[in-house]
Amino acid sequence: MKLEKRNMWSGLLFGIGVIAFVDEVIFHQLLQWHHFYDLSTPQVGIFADGLLNSFAWFAAIGGLFLFADLRRRNALWTQRWIAAIFMGAGGFQLFDGIIDHKVLRTHQIRYNVDLLPYDVAWNVFGALLLILGLVLFRKSRMKQRRS
Repeated sequence: MKLEKRNMWSGLLFGIGVIAFVDEVIFHQLLQWHHFYDLSTPQVGIFADGLLNSFAWFAAIGGLFLFADLRRRNALWTQRWIAAIFMGAGGFQLFDGIIDHKVLRTHQIRYNVDLLPYDVAWNVFGALLLILGLVLFRKSRMKQRRS
């Protein structure tokens, strides 16, 4: 894999893992607003949360292994890596908000409340993370071209 792609994949995986872990801890465990899969029993929901948590850790640690390899090779492009973190986090947040919440309806952010403000906040936050990542990525490309 080319080093440019390795920088991207490292950041994307780490960003996905971090945002999935934050979602799991805050919204699933601390606030207990929902489970990753709410279309069955609470036991299935908790099992689904365990799968999401495992995925989050696998993605974050995989991204960090790639990061360590890039550092070892002296091939880390820090700005591109940080941009990819934001793109991964924002992309995951939007995927969850649009696909999981609205298309598949595997869960909602909360139940028995007006969902519109929650959905707007969830998806706007994801879009802002993604846009920030894309802006940083573009700046890193312009910086690379100048070098």
